[in-house]
Amino acid sequence: MAGLPLPGPQLITNEAGGPIALRIPSPVQAILEVLRDDGRAAYVVGGSLRDILIGRTPADWDLATDARPEVLQTLFPGALYQNTFGTVAVHRDGVQYEITTFRRDHAYADFRRPHRVEFGTTIEEDLARRDFTVNALAWGAVPGAADTLIDPFGGRADLERRRLRAVGDASDRFGEDALRMFRAVRLAAQLEFTIAPPTLAAITRQAELVRHLSGERVASELQKLLGAERPSIGLRLLEATGLLRQISAELADQRGLVQSKITGEDLWDHTVRTVDAAPRDSPVVRLAALVHDIGKPATSSDGHFIGHDVVGGELSAGLLGRLHVSRPVIERVGLLVRNHMFSYEPAWSDTAVRRMIARLGAPAISELLALRAADNLGSGLPADANGLDELRDRIAEQLQAKAVLDRSGLVVDGDDLIRELGLAEGPILGSILDRLVEVVLNDPAQNDRPALLLRAQAMLAEDR
Repeated sequence: MAGLPLPGPQLITNEAGGPIALRIPSPVQAILEVLRDDGRAAYVVGGSLRDILIGRTPADWDLATDARPEVLQTLFPGALYQNTFGTVAVHRDGVQYEITTFRRDHAYADFRRPHRVEFGTTIEEDLARRDFTVNALAWGAVPGAADTLIDPFGGRADLERRRLRAVGDASDRFGEDALRMFRAVRLAAQLEFTIAPPTLAAITRQAELVRHLSGERVASELQKLLGAERPSIGLRLLEATGLLRQISAELADQRGLVQSKITGEDLWDHTVRTVDAAPRDSPVVRLAALVHDIGKPATSSDGHFIGHDVVGGELSAGLLGRLHVSRPVIERVGLLVRNHMFSYEPAWSDTAVRRMIARLGAPAISELLALRAADNLGSGLPADANGLDELRDRIAEQLQAKAVLDRSGLVVDGDDLIRELGLAEGPILGSILDRLVEVVLNDPAQNDRPALLLRAQAMLAEDR
């Protein structure tokens, strides 16, 4: 969005009476004008308005109007009516903008969505159905009126206080959609806001309602939380309110489990420190940091956690499976968790370094080093403790030298062995190729066509 052309700012006053420049991108202004030219009310609403009021760049732009979806599709040729809830998607210069008809919600039965949604007639009743006051803001006008900020629930004041507060009765809002509780802790982390005490108390009372949510919805909020500058803000709220236990008893059981890391801190403290230390631009590493010690409560015995890495690999797969995370991500996270306890020694041979790279693969080895650095920081150690920088340099050296790590790096392949040695497709061929990889891992100079064909011939004779 940063590249969108911006018109001159429109000024509104802040709580202290000073001006705030409200810059709305030209494509959004153009959509508003199309609606008004047709005699429709048109507003920018929700998170996009919240973000520009606090100086953040909005991730997307949402609009609201009294025009019905079928009218919007006429006004904006090519627009897509996305769902049964009145949202129409309009594309401008490759960017999608969502326009939603004013709504008023009806009764909820499954703590996820209303039985039905009835279209409303005013922006005020539309804002009344939203989750938090800072999202219940609108900027715009009805036809013939000047643009103005609509704030019926004190959202501006809450923005000034950097506070999240539910619209109306918090228990009612969370009873309508239990995901709003996760959204509260996620927004608290992303915006670094506090949660108003009555709203926080309602989350704690109703935490068990999240059991009604699909894994996909929970995973989406968790992913956004882990992408915050300091995920620990939201993670600590998840644990304190009981939401964490609803999605993972194994992670919740880390609270109170003592280990010899930082004095006065428990395993959960270590986990959230590790997540904060993990690179923000690597969502897989942040997710692995969250679950890297998930196996410790189950393996705890006299202050030791023998085998927690192996158990953790299984438990992390179970948790991420329940959240319907994609299979490749589950496998990569499990690989990192199972291997995060490696112990490097300067006496390692180059062959040992190559074997480590071959076992994990080049992409995963980089993530494993990032996870170990975060784990070190989460333990109160320097990031490069235990020779991590030296190992990183040695791995880079092997990768730069294009060390053979798998069959693809051999100068011979299956077709060569079939043609030169009369082998056929099958397990014997695969076994010989794998043993040739072992040969070259031990001595890269052996990656020579005649030498490998001779070795393959000897292996074949042994197998027969």
